[in-house]
Amino acid sequence: MTRPARSSRAALATAMAGTVVVAAYAALAAVQMLVLNPLAAVPGRTLSQIHAEMAAAGESPGTAGVLVVLGVGVALAVAGVVVVRRGAAATATVAIGYLVLLALGAPAYFLASFGPGVSLADTYFISGGDHAPWAKPLYAVSLVALVAIAFLTVGRLARRTAPTT
Repeated sequence: MTRPARSSRAALATAMAGTVVVAAYAALAAVQMLVLNPLAAVPGRTLSQIHAEMAAAGESPGTAGVLVVLGVGVALAVAGVVVVRRGAAATATVAIGYLVLLALGAPAYFLASFGPGVSLADTYFISGGDHAPWAKPLYAVSLVALVAIAFLTVGRLARRTAPTT
C-alpha cells in the first residue's frame, strides 16, 4: 500500500470522526436549548406546558432558528467528508478543519440560544441565560478545540521550519 493511500484513508477517517463529533455537539446543544434549559428554567412544568405558556405570551421556543444555526455546522462537517473523499488532503489539515468547526460551536451556541433564552425570559420574567448546566461541557469542548488547533498549527510550523540534517 502506498503512502498517499494510507494518508487518504486517515484523512477520510478523521473527517468521518469529526463529522460524528460535530453532529453530537450540535445535538447536545439543541437538546440543551430546546429541552433541558426550559425545564431547568421553569421547574415543576412539563415542556408542553412551557411551550403552551410561551405561545400564550406570544413567544416562541425558537426551534427553527436553533436547528438552522446548528445545522450549518453539521452541513459543513458533512461537506468536509465529501471534499476529503474527492481529493487528497493532509490528515492534520482535516483535523484542524473539524477542530475549527468545534471551536465555532461556542459562538454558534450563543447565537442560537439567544432567541429561546429571551423568549423564556419574557414569558416567565427570569434571566435569559442558561439554567441547565449542559452548556458548560459544550464551551469546554470548544476551548479544548482551540487549544488543539494551536498545538497542531505550531507543530506543523515547527516541522516545516526545522532544519534538515
